[in-house]
Amino acid sequence: MKAPAAQERGYDAGKKVVGRKRHIAVDTNGKLLMVNLRPADIADSTGAIAVLEALQKRWPGLKHFFADGAYDRRALMNKAATLDFVVEVVRRHEDQFGFAVLPRRWVVERTFGWMVRWRRLVRDYERRTDVSEAMVYIAMGGLLLRRIAHP
Repeated sequence: MKAPAAQERGYDAGKKVVGRKRHIAVDTNGKLLMVNLRPADIADSTGAIAVLEALQKRWPGLKHFFADGAYDRRALMNKAATLDFVVEVVRRHEDQFGFAVLPRRWVVERTFGWMVRWRRLVRDYERRTDVSEAMVYIAMGGLLLRRIAHP
């Protein structure tokens, strides 16, 4: 007997991702502020708009954000301006090849690295998106507890 298929799954041909994408917002230390799971076929900027709206409700004092080049879209920038946010897009240079550390972008990438240390976050095993989001919060909560216990 097979398990039922997961809800809200898609395919992003550009990134070769099947399933869901995780859009996260972290502070400058890499602590998770918000996570939003979307089907992989939804544009990155659409997921970021949902994150910005949720951030405004939960943390109204946040005003400045750093974003990946994939989030440099007119709809997202217009929404950010409407919400009184400043979004600074961090891009790599055109003549750059291979890996290089970019300002502030490495913080989010490091947080994704911390997430995949948890077995259930390596792959998206969950059927429901709310359970999958909860697993991300549980994993990052464990990281925060370790940081408090061992500063």
